[in-house]
Amino acid sequence: MKYFNLLCTASLLIASCSSNSNKTENKDASKADSSEVTAAPAAATDTSRCFLLTEGKKNQDTTTIELAIKNGKVIGQMNWLPYQKDSRKGTLTGTAKGDTINAVWNFMQEGMKDTIGLKLVLNGNRLIQKPLAFDAKTGRQHTDEKAGYTVVYKETGAGKVKK
Repeated sequence: MKYFNLLCTASLLIASCSSNSNKTENKDASKADSSEVTAAPAAATDTSRCFLLTEGKKNQDTTTIELAIKNGKVIGQMNWLPYQKDSRKGTLTGTAKGDTINAVWNFMQEGMKDTIGLKLVLNGNRLIQKPLAFDAKTGRQHTDEKAGYTVVYKETGAGKVKK
């Protein structure tokens, strides 16, 4: 039943993003060379876009991001839906400068509210994120500032984020 609910939720999130191109899955492209990020054209001006990342042994772990960017302000939704585990669902707010996005993800997990700062870069039809790291002292995740942009989301189409 949980698998069915996960599948339905992921389908609804993906369906909320319309696309003129084929929807693609991210088979094993979750790692990208950080040198690719610097060649990206500035693409974060007044746009609404949706992105998808699938991971895990059978690509059953799904993360979706819907972004609306207007006048350098970013709002959106981010949902992390790991297979048969507790999900994280919430909102993104932040700023965009050129192709770089600094956002805060406010989410719920297991009935608890939490936040994580995210570093993202728009690169063509991809959204690339610095990975998260776990801090054993605080018991929380945070963006790994020392890492390159290695988590790659593929665009699924124009978003429908309410502005």
